[in-house]
Amino acid sequence: MTLRERLDEARRAVRARAALVPEVGLVLGSGLGALADAVEGPDAIPYAEIPHVPVPTVPGHTGRLILGRLEGRAVAVLQGRCHLYEGYSAEQITLPIRLLAALGARTVVVTNAAGGLSREFHSGDLMIIADHINFSGTNPLVGANDETLGPRFPDMREAYDPALRALAEAAAREERLPVRTGVYVGVLGPSYETPAEVEMLVRWGADAVGMSTVAEVIVARHAGLRVLGVAAITNAIRRAGAAPAPVGHEDVLAAARAIAPRLARLIRRVVRDLPS
Repeated sequence: MTLRERLDEARRAVRARAALVPEVGLVLGSGLGALADAVEGPDAIPYAEIPHVPVPTVPGHTGRLILGRLEGRAVAVLQGRCHLYEGYSAEQITLPIRLLAALGARTVVVTNAAGGLSREFHSGDLMIIADHINFSGTNPLVGANDETLGPRFPDMREAYDPALRALAEAAAREERLPVRTGVYVGVLGPSYETPAEVEMLVRWGADAVGMSTVAEVIVARHAGLRVLGVAAITNAIRRAGAAPAPVGHEDVLAAARAIAPRLARLIRRVVRDLPS
């Protein structure tokens, strides 16, 4: 089957169970899925019941598509995501983003748990993503291009929509939530970075590092979606005057759960304040 055929089959399966046309798509990363519980009148569909949508194998990623209303807006929520390091292809892990567009969304908010590279960052910070570096070793657009899905060479100069970033910064001020702005670098994983790799990424201009998001944003822009990205800094990798602390996935999940209520406040305010 072609990508278009797989996407159409996935869309038909969702439409057989939910008629809502979302304005906004939300992607909830590691340990950040609790926001899905706030969706009103939800139709929840496990990924396993949507053809061609991969199922997460990593703790902290529930693996459901939820359609309903949040802050009065029609939303489609991806509660959890899949990653390249799980053995899926870049095309597979980004099919859910294409599905959001096929269902009608025109804006997508992507969230993730990330390690802080900037010496100014602390565990618990929220970072609005201004730009990214793709260090995953692949690109989801490799291969034949279907012009009905997007252009062969999409422009990535403003991958993270400046107006949405300004809206998020204003929302943070209204909610009295301190936020940072920075560059996110996406790596393949699943191993964490060595000290030498950390220093290399810092020299490249990265402020935070993680194992997701970049491929999704590339596909979102290919599909014509406007993108807002927010990273939850779950561990400060590089702190002034401090030796790197060991970190494991359970530590990341625990930190993400602690940050999740503040992230939820920010996202809800952004959804509410989006222009009609």
